Amino acid sequence: MSGAFAGKVVLVSGAARGFGRLAAERFAEEGARLVVTDILAEGLAETIAALRDLGAEAVGRAADIGEEATAPALVDLARQSFGRLDIAINNAGVAHGKLRLADIDTPTMERMLRINLMGTFFAMRAEIPAMLEAGGGAIVNIASVAGLGGAPTLAAYAASKHAVIGLTRSAAIEYARKGLRINAICPSFADTHMVADTVLGPSNDPAAAKAKLTNAIPMGRLATPAEVVQAILFAASPENSFMTGQALVVDGGLTAM
Repeated sequence: MSGAFAGKVVLVSGAARGFGRLAAERFAEEGARLVVTDILAEGLAETIAALRDLGAEAVGRAADIGEEATAPALVDLARQSFGRLDIAINNAGVAHGKLRLADIDTPTMERMLRINLMGTFFAMRAEIPAMLEAGGGAIVNIASVAGLGGAPTLAAYAASKHAVIGLTRSAAIEYARKGLRINAICPSFADTHMVADTVLGPSNDPAAAKAKLTNAIPMGRLATPAEVVQAILFAASPENSFMTGQALVVDGGLTAM
């Protein structure tokens, strides 16, 4: 490993599994100190143990990122534990099963907006002042290709991710001259628990359901978590110093069609 993030303090939400856990592990391997969070307490504890096994300094707190008090508490934890915050990966999010718009109930829409949109907003609002105090930093918001165009049967999820990209681009312009870079990663469907639990859902023929999902992707497969995490590290890297306000797409060619 190159130690590209040696000494950097990195906050990762949604770190109990999927992109979040793997990203935290990769940052740890590159020398970062970690603050991690997830609503899944048991999985979060496993992540913290894994980070410490890698030799990283790591602290965490189980919490709901959709609650307004969570993000300030996490930033305070970073300050108290490590004295600063340099990088934030706002990864925590939820999806819903396939529903046409007229079939989406109000609780489903409100949940998408509370966690995906408001959770990202609360996080950025707390992270930005801390990074400015530290002289700059990088925020990476995990959005989706569903935030770049239409997403039939995923309208509530898509609306929340369009909003995340809007927050990303607006804040990137506001703080571009303050040493703060803010970008979004937009994966297509990946081989994660979220896709398996919500988009694919229960099926009598999981292989057929997965094949149908990947049929429209030019590469003919789902993304691996490692492929998406590689883009996250690229966006967060101090060496990637002139990219801000971008929605970086990792989709196997889907949006090229």
